[in-house]
Amino acid sequence: MSATLESVTAYAPAASAREKSPAVSDLRILPQSGWTGAEIQGADLSRPLPPAHFKAIKEALLRWKVVFFRNQNLDHAGQIAFGRQFGPVTPGHPYEGDVAPAGFPEIHTVSPDAYAKRYGPNYQKQVGANGPGWHADVTPLINPPAYSILRAEAVPPYGGDTQFTNVAAAYAGLAEPIRKFIDGLRAEHRFGASVGAERSREKIGDLVRSNPLASIHPVVRVHPETGEKVLYVNPSFTKQIVGVSARESRHLLDLLFEQAVIPEYTARFRWEPGSVAFWDNRAALHLAPRDFAHVEGDRILHRITLEGDVPVGPDGKPSESIEGAAFKGA
Repeated sequence: MSATLESVTAYAPAASAREKSPAVSDLRILPQSGWTGAEIQGADLSRPLPPAHFKAIKEALLRWKVVFFRNQNLDHAGQIAFGRQFGPVTPGHPYEGDVAPAGFPEIHTVSPDAYAKRYGPNYQKQVGANGPGWHADVTPLINPPAYSILRAEAVPPYGGDTQFTNVAAAYAGLAEPIRKFIDGLRAEHRFGASVGAERSREKIGDLVRSNPLASIHPVVRVHPETGEKVLYVNPSFTKQIVGVSARESRHLLDLLFEQAVIPEYTARFRWEPGSVAFWDNRAALHLAPRDFAHVEGDRILHRITLEGDVPVGPDGKPSESIEGAAFKGA
């Protein structure tokens, strides 16, 4: 844990409001690295957040791109109720099918068994034991989720951490000529592109052929709340840069993918039962673990996503849908 401590005293409400809510001095924000991630202590996510806590969490989320909570007593209904305070909660996933827990279509379970049921057993072999590589959630949608909230039910004694990276910082770290060049580029994001799903005879192939998801997004997105420019490509879903040759696209994307995951922009989170990670899906990528398949013990997490907006580039031009409808919450 970082020794750096930020107090939320600056977010204290007027005296009349303080009397009706927990003391904001009980809420502490502990940055976890120089650019990415902060642990928040003193918040009870199982109850409606007092206004001061909501404001502090939201501001920490926008600054650090992902915030972490420990020892939270949440079930599926509680996780959904917490998320709804920040925006409409979407269905669990465009390809959720009958895998979602009964009565909770908003829940997307992350576990080896859930992935095998959702996409077929060979999907695991293609992408690793527990999911894809660096990505933001479901970017092939025309309106990818704004936020994701992941809760740990069970974890192995070691292994299975999740890494996060700040792609606003990654963009800012590029040389100015490169930033100016990529500001005008656009790229196709397609579900299953990184694992050749369209050609698969397994369940994943049937899903993407019957309900393909693809959009053209700006390579650089302007964050709708902070105004930051964000590097908006990821290795799992970005298929190619539009308007250049395949060779040029490959080299450009390799450069940007490497930039996005330079170690100083990243943080690593070790899960415990009751842990919650809440990230800005517009400004952070995350990496699903691949290091615990040989470790005894289950790893079962549950994710919800909040409805997002259509990305817009520095030129003011919004994304374009190729295939697939917008993903709306209730």
